[in-house]
Amino acid sequence: MKEGVLYLDASNKDGWQTGDGGDIITEETFDDFHLRLEWKISKNGNSGIMFLVHESEDFQYPWMTGPEMQILDNDGHPDGQIRTHRAGDLYDLIEASEEAARPVGEWNLAEVIVQDEQLSLKLNGVLVVQTSLWDESWKELIAGSKFKDMPGFGSFKSGRIALQDHGDDVWFRNIEVKRL
Repeated sequence: MKEGVLYLDASNKDGWQTGDGGDIITEETFDDFHLRLEWKISKNGNSGIMFLVHESEDFQYPWMTGPEMQILDNDGHPDGQIRTHRAGDLYDLIEASEEAARPVGEWNLAEVIVQDEQLSLKLNGVLVVQTSLWDESWKELIAGSKFKDMPGFGSFKSGRIALQDHGDDVWFRNIEVKRL
């Protein structure tokens, strides 16, 4: 933490990581919530905001259970060519309605809102994803994704919030979570 900014230095993880994990995960669990935070990503960088994460011996990594709002250098990272893998997308599930990410090195405001079995993702004030959770349409989205063979993915109605370590430098600041 420097000047109120949480900086994850992918080359030096001293002071913010234990064991072989690098994701930052809340101790508390949340069901209906509104998460607001600012992020910026390094050139060619990749990260994400995962939510409704369930931790147990059955699930080694947060991405095995928690849907993710993607953080990405859309222009520099190869995933920027894949719809549903770009900044603001609900990773591998729903493409953002429009591209709202700012250029590398600039701060972006992300919002994740889970309320009454609805999910809304906002990027820089733009509603980029809105969907129902846990209904048949949700199950069909998962069945058509890379998560189809991961039992439990996207099925938990409460869970932790995780900021992803994907091996690239990423900064987070002004992190607020409000229970709804």
